[in-house]
Amino acid sequence: MSRPSGVVAFPGERPPTVADRVVQASLKQVLEPIFEAGFLPCSYGFRPNRRAHDAIAEIHHLASEPINYHWVLEADITACFDEIDHTALMDRLRARISDKRVNVLVKAFLKSGVMTTSGNREETWTGAPQGGVLSPLLANIALTALDDHFDRQWRQTMSTWRRRNRRRLKGLGNWRLIRFADDFVLMVSGDRHHAESLREEVSAVLASLVLRLVL
Repeated sequence: MSRPSGVVAFPGERPPTVADRVVQASLKQVLEPIFEAGFLPCSYGFRPNRRAHDAIAEIHHLASEPINYHWVLEADITACFDEIDHTALMDRLRARISDKRVNVLVKAFLKSGVMTTSGNREETWTGAPQGGVLSPLLANIALTALDDHFDRQWRQTMSTWRRRNRRRLKGLGNWRLIRFADDFVLMVSGDRHHAESLREEVSAVLASLVLRLVL
């Protein structure tokens, strides 16, 4: 269930202040270069010098390749910013960040809660507060699980024209992921059932983050 609309509070029960946003912006300045170095080219949302038009251009490019990617699995994640699992996200963060002080600050941000329109504070057991300066970066960190999964497949079985052609001759599909924050498409070369079968695969990857696809 989505959170009630309200004001994000960090790090206590009070509404956000300028100081809160400065802390978040400072965290972003520290974390973004570290994770940006490892983010994959398939990710376009909320990244420096990348925009939606770049993702669209990549879709057009794949659709016009000789091995035609003419089937598209378009998917959206249900309430992604509300439902990202904190444990899964912090595990991915700690894999790159060993400074406990930074990790404690990020966790405090995630657990800061929301102020409802009635003025009450509600705990946040999952998700990254929408509107938070740090939230888009944290969402990208979590969703690298999806990027990594399909990049690993690509490098192992589809990375050369010869490999892709061999798969095509065997009746197998080929695909590429293009993601913009919590919206993404899989461009598929093959038949419709190749694209449809990927939905279960995506769902399994997202389940590790306690996320679900929009039905």
